[in-house]
Amino acid sequence: MRCIIALLGCLLVTPLVAAEKPLQLHPDNPHYFLFRGQPTILITSAEHYGAVLNAEFDYVKYLDELAAHQLNNTRIFSGAYCEPQGAFGIAKNTLAPGKGKFLAPWARTDEPGYAGGGNKFDLSKWNDAYFARLKDFVAQAGKRGIVVEMCLFCPFYEEAQWALSPLNASNNQQGLGKCARTDVYSLDKHDGLLKVQEALITKIVSELNEFDNLYYEICNEPYFGGVRPEWQRHVADLIVATEKQLPQRHLISQNVANGTAKVEQPHPAISIFNFHYASPPQSVAMNFALNKVIGENETGFKGTGDEHYRKEAWQFILAGGGLYNHLDYSFAVGHEDGTFEYPKSQPGGGNRGYRQQMQMLADFMKSFDFVRMQPDAKAIRGGLPDKAEAYVLSEPGKQYAIHLFGSGKAKLQIAIPKGRYRIRWVSPKTGMLHEGELVEFAGETLNLPEVVLEPDVAFSVTREDE
Repeated sequence: MRCIIALLGCLLVTPLVAAEKPLQLHPDNPHYFLFRGQPTILITSAEHYGAVLNAEFDYVKYLDELAAHQLNNTRIFSGAYCEPQGAFGIAKNTLAPGKGKFLAPWARTDEPGYAGGGNKFDLSKWNDAYFARLKDFVAQAGKRGIVVEMCLFCPFYEEAQWALSPLNASNNQQGLGKCARTDVYSLDKHDGLLKVQEALITKIVSELNEFDNLYYEICNEPYFGGVRPEWQRHVADLIVATEKQLPQRHLISQNVANGTAKVEQPHPAISIFNFHYASPPQSVAMNFALNKVIGENETGFKGTGDEHYRKEAWQFILAGGGLYNHLDYSFAVGHEDGTFEYPKSQPGGGNRGYRQQMQMLADFMKSFDFVRMQPDAKAIRGGLPDKAEAYVLSEPGKQYAIHLFGSGKAKLQIAIPKGRYRIRWVSPKTGMLHEGELVEFAGETLNLPEVVLEPDVAFSVTREDE
């Protein structure tokens, strides 16, 4: 046995000074990405989206921690939305900047009265310091091979968030936004905010056009807070129209649902369909025919331990997902290296040990030519303990990636053609790899070695021709 990290290839792509194209769908299998010339799956355990808008957050230290574990994705909010301290029971929330530490895209005025402390905002003027920080963040991420999800908007779940937004009439010099928080992201009831939103989209898309390590998400959780479907389509259209005048084209993501939903009438410009709390990962199978990346870009509400979130990650990726972002609460101001010890009441988990487990998942997937693989629910023919769960990706007759979760002993039987196969298995928790053996197989049903689920095991079965 030896550690999987030492044996298998790594997911991190070596940064290039200049790339021909930004992150794109892989032309041979659009369920995955092509990034800097390499097939790519985005796997990470990242902070709560405030790395840019929270001026106290040391994002270089944060990005160094992601890169140390070869994690290659992070998600940020634009600053149209922030949160009050204590929101949702989150301790040291990066989306809740301290007094005077909130950086928005708009410049401050000389008029006091912003609800979060300091002066109001001028929605007709940009904050140069914000855009300098935003561009440096994306540049620093790019140097480390990390792809940034730029999430443009977020609904206002409660009056407490709406009270802090620069879009609220009480917080801006123009007095725009005298509307209900549930009408902000509409085409007809926004009280003058649509033009402000359009200007922000155009500005961000233009400022970030040069970067290859980037994609845009229209809105976080638009299924809350009155976000209108036609408004989302308008935002997608505007991103496309803006980039038609610019050198680069970036992918666009839409956040579809919490849990499970089937995408109906997708906008043709959407290349990534993201879900939250997608465990078990039925949304991957339900939307696989879209031939786009299916992602999960927020997790939580299953306690603070690692076990569930490790299972969630492995199952989502082996179900055919192309993006997994665990919401990691161990990143906080003063703990940008991910060492904050949050209370047990926290609505999610995350820690360095978990990030190491995500690195193991990334390494495991990199050991396959995964672009040639598809979900294969019919591969398992028997040997699975009661209540155990199994997910398989395969290129039939050539390579199989299998994840088992449960308890007891498993002696899995898989349907596989005649051939010579190398069998390995790994502990997703510890990363310890069992080499197994070469097997000459006559065809039909192959018995894999018996393993004890404590609670999960991953198998690699690859054909080795003489």
